[in-house]
Amino acid sequence: MPIYEYVCADCQGRFEKLQTVADSGRTVCPRCGGRKNTLQFSVFAAKAGGGDGAAAASSGGGCACGRGGCGCH
Repeated sequence: MPIYEYVCADCQGRFEKLQTVADSGRTVCPRCGGRKNTLQFSVFAAKAGGGDGAAAASSGGGCACGRGGCGCH
């Protein structure tokens, strides 16, 4: 089952929900109970060749390279 990330249009709260694909249209905001939730693009960590093996992921938006909202240099 995938984890979906949402932003609530009513309270601007961000939340994650573990749910089936079939349930993705019935998501309720846990903060305000709002039903106008927008599915967000998820950033995930991945290990690239070289380095010390530590994977960096940005939290709360920004660039996946771990350097902030840079748009990958």
